[in-house]
Amino acid sequence: MGQIPVELQEQYRTLQALLDQLDPREPPTAIVVPPSPEPRGHIIVFPASFNPPTTAHLSLLHKAQEQGGGDVLVYAAMSKQIVDKEHVERPTLLDRLVLLQQILQHELPGVGLLLFNRGLYVEQAEAVRRSFPKVSRLTFLVGFDKIMQIFDPRYYSDRDAALRQLFHLAHLLVAPRGSNGEEELGALLERPENRQFAEAVQALPFDPAYRDISSTRVRQNPTAHARDVPPEVLRFIQETHAYEAPAVPGAPDPYEEHLRAVAAVLRKGAPDGK
Repeated sequence: MGQIPVELQEQYRTLQALLDQLDPREPPTAIVVPPSPEPRGHIIVFPASFNPPTTAHLSLLHKAQEQGGGDVLVYAAMSKQIVDKEHVERPTLLDRLVLLQQILQHELPGVGLLLFNRGLYVEQAEAVRRSFPKVSRLTFLVGFDKIMQIFDPRYYSDRDAALRQLFHLAHLLVAPRGSNGEEELGALLERPENRQFAEAVQALPFDPAYRDISSTRVRQNPTAHARDVPPEVLRFIQETHAYEAPAVPGAPDPYEEHLRAVAAVLRKGAPDGK
């Protein structure tokens, strides 16, 4: 894949310009990606690394739309700083963002797209409240693995204070993963240290067919799990070999060639052409 299709070049430049506005060292910030609607009223936000976007991601977003009804705006979201995944290099955040936007436009045109500069949910909740004052209710859509992470004290200097802040700003909608469903969520919320937050957490019923689909599994063996990703993602993987290192040291690397093509597109759009 030595050249970026003309119809994608402006998308790469636009999304890179938005990413350039986000600095993890700055206060929590959220940006809406055009042409997504400006967040207002009740919104459901699904933050993930989308590495790569899967059919399970799309199904969850569709389920969130059904859960919210016509009065709730639903957004996929990506962060410039992702907890436990700070050093992901292949594919780049920009590539994943371009793919995600393409998929949403084709498969779920009613779903918007947000960008964050921070990775913790409490920081993202603060970002939404600071950036979009017309939002009256914020709900994060998360998988069961993420609710375990949210309640894990090792991510906080003061877990309870951070969680009180999070649940003051947002609610959680939790989807099952693997064998963990409503029963396991109930048991987690019944723990003494978690009971005070239980009212802000709700289970989301989800088709068992999607429970075991994961981006990790796709990365490990894209060919075996081709059915787990949308056509755009499969085509990108096959063309760029983004999840494969060169078989022989020094051999051509299709993904590096792709990155050089992206860099050329970004230079072409720079004000000074450099």
